[in-house]
Amino acid sequence: MAAIDDLEVVARHIVEGLRTGEHRSPFHGFSAEFSQYRPYRPGDDLKYLDWKVLARTDRLYTRQFRETTNLSAMLVVDTSASMAYPADGVSKFLYARMIAAALAYLLVQQGDAVGLMTMVDGTFVYVPPRGGRMHLRRVLARLSTLKPSGAWAPGVVISRAAELLRRRGVMLMLSDFYDAEAETLTELKRAARRGHEVALLQVLSRGEIDFPFTGGIEFEALEGGARKLVDASVLARPYRARVSAFIDRWRTDARSSGLDHALFTTDVPPDDALRSYLIRRGAGRDLTPMTGEQR
Repeated sequence: MAAIDDLEVVARHIVEGLRTGEHRSPFHGFSAEFSQYRPYRPGDDLKYLDWKVLARTDRLYTRQFRETTNLSAMLVVDTSASMAYPADGVSKFLYARMIAAALAYLLVQQGDAVGLMTMVDGTFVYVPPRGGRMHLRRVLARLSTLKPSGAWAPGVVISRAAELLRRRGVMLMLSDFYDAEAETLTELKRAARRGHEVALLQVLSRGEIDFPFTGGIEFEALEGGARKLVDASVLARPYRARVSAFIDRWRTDARSSGLDHALFTTDVPPDDALRSYLIRRGAGRDLTPMTGEQR
C-alpha cells in the first residue's frame, strides 16, 4: 500500500479492511456519544449490553448513543526529518500518512468534518475541517504532497490547530513524539482544556524499539546530521531501556492528563493497527500498544 501513489485508494483499502471479519462496526466514539441506558429488549444488539451494570444489578441494560454528525476533527501530522526513518521499506512518515488518510476517509464517510495541520520549512500547512467527498480529496491531495524534512515546532502547530478547531473538536496527532516533549505535552493538555478530545498516535519503527544492530557502526542524526561511531553490542541494552522508558513516559503522561495514547509500529498492517485502536477506544479500554507480536 505504501507504494501506491493514489492516497484515496490506500485509504479506501484500509477502511474496507477494518470492516472485514467479526468487528464490522468498531467506530463508536468518533461519531456517537453515550446518551443513556434503557432496559434490554429482545432483538437488541448484544454488543451494547453493559456487563458491569448486569454484575451490579442482575438486570440487563443497553447503552444508547446520540449521533453527533457535526463533529470536527483535525489531523496533526509530524513532518520532521526523524519521521523519514527507516530509509528503506516503510518509513514512519509513510505509515503515519496512511493512517491519517484512512482516518480522514472514515470520518468523512460518517458525515463528520476533517482538517489537516502541519508545518513545512517553518510555514503552516492547513486545510480547514469540512465534510464531503470533494473536501476529502483535497485533504488527501495535500497529505500526498508532504515529505519529512528538517525540524518542526510541535507546540506551535498544536496550539494553532486547537485555536482553529470548533469547540467539540477531536485532535489526532500522528508523530514519533521525539521533539520538545515538555512543550508538546503542555500544548496537548491545553488543547484538551479548550474542550477538544486529544489522541496521541505514536508511530515508531520496529528497528527503533528493538535496535537490531551489532558491532561497530556509525549513526547519523536525521535532524542536524551529527555522526557518531559506537559499539552497537555495548549500546543495545541501555538503548532499549531508554526507548522503553520514553514510550512508557508518553503513555503515562497521556493517561494522567486524560488524553488517548496508542503506539503504532510500522511492522503491523495499518488496517489491523487501526482496527485495534478504534475497538479499544470505542470500548473505553486502556490503549495498550499494538505491536507485531500482538497481531
